[in-house]
Amino acid sequence: MEVRVQNIRKEFDRFPALHDVSLDIRSGELIALLGPSGSGKTTLLRLIAGLESPTDGKVFFGDEDASKKTVQQRNIGFVFQHYALFRHMTVLDNVAFGLKVRSGARRPPKAEIRKRALELLDLVQLSGLEKRYPAQLSGGQRQRVALARAMAVEPNVLLLDEPFGALDAQVRKDLRKWLREIHDRTGHTTVFVTHDQDEAMELADRVVVMSQGAIEQVGTPDEVYDRPNSPFVFGFVGQSNCLNVKIANGDILFEGRTLGLKADGEPDGEAQLYFRPHDIELLDANRGGIPGKLASSRRVAGTRHIEIDIGTAHQHIELEVPPSHTEVLDSKHIAFRPTRWKLFRRG
Repeated sequence: MEVRVQNIRKEFDRFPALHDVSLDIRSGELIALLGPSGSGKTTLLRLIAGLESPTDGKVFFGDEDASKKTVQQRNIGFVFQHYALFRHMTVLDNVAFGLKVRSGARRPPKAEIRKRALELLDLVQLSGLEKRYPAQLSGGQRQRVALARAMAVEPNVLLLDEPFGALDAQVRKDLRKWLREIHDRTGHTTVFVTHDQDEAMELADRVVVMSQGAIEQVGTPDEVYDRPNSPFVFGFVGQSNCLNVKIANGDILFEGRTLGLKADGEPDGEAQLYFRPHDIELLDANRGGIPGKLASSRRVAGTRHIEIDIGTAHQHIELEVPPSHTEVLDSKHIAFRPTRWKLFRRG
């Protein structure tokens, strides 16, 4: 089911939570709404679900205006952070609940409901646990039950609000891989909210980066990471460094010194130079670049993270280098230069 959000504005007591947001979600796509607290991502999800009504704008399911329809009429599957399972019901009854409460001709026969629920428990790898109660399950298992229950009604759209937020890091990592596999097998149009960049980048077909009630950028994980279109996206998605620089005659200057980087076609003036910690080359202190003093060094998995004090009022710059670069640790004076970078005008 294709979902189209058209010029949505949402206010709460005159506080603008969303500003003229438009978004096209393709049928069968898994899309992440990524942003910090207060960015509007959960509000957008609730508007798609029908749990909130827009102040202005519309939500379309396919070609049909769903803006005035209830959650039930939209046939939404919803998974919350805190499971929202019925504690007095078995796992099987929790999964079957949405089908059992359907009215009249829309309710399948009991045997079919049971068959469907058991098939879903097998899909989410919980076969054999159908007689247990939620309290007898781990957090990861409870979230799998919640997802199976959401899928039982064969929803037009599956919505997940911080689905793994209450789980520890290793369980989150395992469930991310599992959810992607489930999506690829079922093909549900799926939208999930997260503030976790790794979760969004690993899971989603496309990432919607949000800030202050607006969409900053929409793209594949590679596009958002490699070609961020604003300082906010560059700073929020992945690690980054920022230097205040000047552009003069196509040359980029830092603290009055050339960096050996060209900005052909850029007008002269103040700018900000953004780059990733790993997109750098180390230089001999006499070969130009940005000189500094080694402030700290630590091993992080397959890389070494070093902090460079470049003086003045700047914060320390964090760089990532291969662990084999032992010469970095042998010298207190280091110089470096970005190899991939992007300029944004200041002011």
